[in-house]
Order: sequence, then structure tokens, then C-alpha cells
Amino acid sequence: MDGTKLQQFIDRYNDAWNAHDVDAIVSMHTEDSVFENHVTGDVNVGREQIGEAIRGIFSVFPDLNFEGRRQYIRDDLVVQEWTASGTHEGTMIRGGVSVEPTGKRVEYRGMDVIPIENGLVARKDVYSDSITLLRQLGLTDIS
Repeated sequence: MDGTKLQQFIDRYNDAWNAHDVDAIVSMHTEDSVFENHVTGDVNVGREQIGEAIRGIFSVFPDLNFEGRRQYIRDDLVVQEWTASGTHEGTMIRGGVSVEPTGKRVEYRGMDVIPIENGLVARKDVYSDSITLLRQLGLTDIS
């Protein structure tokens, strides 16, 4: 995929995330795509599991929004930095611990590494600042 087409593709992908359009997001993944959150340890393989994981994210933060900070696009690979913001309105499970909704608004940073295969997302590796997220929810004393 050339640079212009890859940019248009990743723009549509990011727009689908901000629109919470799970069907559109999932349709942009390969059948055997992997969605891995390296902070939580969650690994989801295939469109069905990925869709369930994304629905779960949006149920915890129903107003979740991503603002792009930087993108690096090259040879069927996208690396993007973002700032996420949202309100904790659903039960969040981290490391087997269930956290009831706090109603608190959060803002934290992260990065995705997204290899593209045959014009679709082959993997999405997510790295995010969970300490900031947990601190804003009042769940850690780490400053």
C-alpha cells in the first residue's frame, strides 16, 4: 500500500475508533488479526474476539476519544502516538481486579504499532500509560 493510500486507510481506521463503529473497525482487520494490549496483557485473536474487546473498552469509557499526536508511516507499518480521554462509566477489569465506575474523567497517552497486510490491520499492539490512568481514577498512590 503506498503512502497516500496507507494514510487514508489509517485515517478511516482512527475515525472509526472515535465514532465507536466497532463493525467498521473490525472489518479493517485481517481474519486472523491480533489485538494486543501490552499493559493489561490482553491478547485477542480474530475479528470476533477483537470486536468483543473493543465493545468492552467502549462500555467502560462510553465517550472515549483519541487525539492523534504523531504518526510514522512506512512500508505497510503505522506507528502512532495518541492521547485518549473519556469518562469511567463502566466496570473495568485490570489484572483480574474489577473496578466499579468512578465517574471520573481521564486523559492519558499511548502508542500503537500497526503492521498492515494486504490492505488490512494484521496486528494492533497497544502501549499506554496505565499509571496515569489509574492515578486519575484514584486507584494508585504512585505519583
